[in-house]
Amino acid sequence: MSLALDAPVVDGIPFARAGRDDLRGEVAGLLAAGETDRARVLLLADADDWWTEPPPPPEQLARVPAARTLREAMELLGMGRVADYFAHRWSDPTHLAGLGLLQAHWPGERPVVDVACGIGAHLRELSRRGVRDLVGVDVVWAKLWLARRFVCPDARYVCADLSAAPDLRVGTPAYVMCHDAFYFLRDKPAAAAAMRVLAGEGGTVVVGHAHVADPHGEPLTPEGYAEVLGTGLLYDDDELTRSLLEGRPPRPAGPADLRAREAVALVAGDPRGPAPVDLGEPLPPLAPNPLYRDGVLTWPSERYAAEYGPRSSYLPECWPDPLPADAARRRLLVDLPEAW
Repeated sequence: MSLALDAPVVDGIPFARAGRDDLRGEVAGLLAAGETDRARVLLLADADDWWTEPPPPPEQLARVPAARTLREAMELLGMGRVADYFAHRWSDPTHLAGLGLLQAHWPGERPVVDVACGIGAHLRELSRRGVRDLVGVDVVWAKLWLARRFVCPDARYVCADLSAAPDLRVGTPAYVMCHDAFYFLRDKPAAAAAMRVLAGEGGTVVVGHAHVADPHGEPLTPEGYAEVLGTGLLYDDDELTRSLLEGRPPRPAGPADLRAREAVALVAGDPRGPAPVDLGEPLPPLAPNPLYRDGVLTWPSERYAAEYGPRSSYLPECWPDPLPADAARRRLLVDLPEAW
């Protein structure tokens, strides 16, 4: 994979997404003419292939850079239901499962590449825990813009498809992870092969929250994921969430035992060792979980409630007074981005 020399760069984020040659050419032309603001609007309008909503009008997208908070920016971007997930990522069971996976398989000082990184929630956790060489890759330029502006400015970001990415200039062996997105990738063997190449000899490939059964995406069976990734080290996603909340190592399971589970996680290559710090305890400064409104747990949408409500029993229905000693571990208190 060679560096895409023709990839235009806006706000420090190269746009090298495959299948967008016309858009890339238009953006490059605008940059050459000094029209950076117009180029940014074009990139902010570009969505992934699963998104069905039309982009907001250009004049609305032009106001995104002036947004003072992550939520305001996402509203201007018209992110709808996705904005609900990103705004409340810090306490949802899927994010905690990802932290449980990192707790058991820590990258240490190795470079980290987060594939389909979204707005960089996991990159932020790694950065705040001292990991310095971080790269986020996603096909949606707007998500990377949000990550760089509001969530994890210390990472480097590239807008590209995993299986057709330019040279990311990452040293090996590396730690390559993909959370809550691998089941959306249509050519999973090609994606797995690209992750192995990025990781290099002796590297690590981590896939978190890969759906086994879901009306969205294109999920595989646990055996299918294990075969594609070439590993027998699997976890039940719910087990990862519980292990983080309970402060214990997660228990692996065989593929046959995970067929009825909602989602699985897998680790291939060098499994590394456990984290030297407790990721179950969020770092200060902490704030009350914004899911509580007037002291009552209030989900942002019916869709969010249906997906996460049944697996979020660690969040009580009403705000406790006094707060329990484990309020932070149970995510009653969360470490929101500064400009949340």
